[in-house]
Amino acid sequence: MDLVADILLVAGALGAGFYCFILARRLTRFNDLENGVGGAVAVLSAQVDDLRRTLAAAQKTAGSSASSLNELTERAEGVAKRLELMVASMHDLPPEQPKPEPPPPQEPVFSRRMQSGSAR
Repeated sequence: MDLVADILLVAGALGAGFYCFILARRLTRFNDLENGVGGAVAVLSAQVDDLRRTLAAAQKTAGSSASSLNELTERAEGVAKRLELMVASMHDLPPEQPKPEPPPPQEPVFSRRMQSGSAR
């Protein structure tokens, strides 16, 4: 009976060892940096770094655009105030008098020139 138990114990140990060997090979392929998930993780990590740099550049550009837009808005508000004052001052002017009609055109007058050869 002890012999049968020992044989079953050795068979179980060999089976577990073989199973561990197969799992180790699969795990090695899984973590391979060129073809496996490890490569995908490395590529994704590089893409995340690129996206961070791009996002930082976009935020910097947006900040400068916002500041220039604020300056332009302030200038436009100042110009709008001056235009409002000009329009308000135009209301204080007297109404424009109608212009008289121009005189009708005169008939053209024709005159003859003297010929240079016959005057002598």
